[in-house]
Amino acid sequence: QVQLVESGGGLVQAGTSLRLACAASTRPFNSNGLGWFRQAPGKEREVVAVITWSGGITRYADSVKGRFTISRDNAKNSVYLQMNSLKPEDTAVYYCGSTKWIDATSPRNYEYWGQGTQVTVSS
Repeated sequence: QVQLVESGGGLVQAGTSLRLACAASTRPFNSNGLGWFRQAPGKEREVVAVITWSGGITRYADSVKGRFTISRDNAKNSVYLQMNSLKPEDTAVYYCGSTKWIDATSPRNYEYWGQGTQVTVSS
């Protein structure tokens, strides 16, 4: 059973930075990509950034382009999300997921999920 564990969330002020990490207990045998998603209260889960295990493809939501950076460390079965210039609208629970698809931005295409980590940005 694959387990994904997120860490690094917290309460920060607007304009500051956070780095989220997601460690997989093992790389799913059919996994081709990893993604960060977020879900705010009363809203649907939305994509933040995705990356292939090879690192060759990355995608970002328009709302985070230029502020967030996704990266991965294959040796550690981990994916990271560096979040800079945080805004109050970035407040949400952040989830990492694993997918067999390449370049998948819909949460429906992800087979494994972590438990989520809360990010709260105060103004």
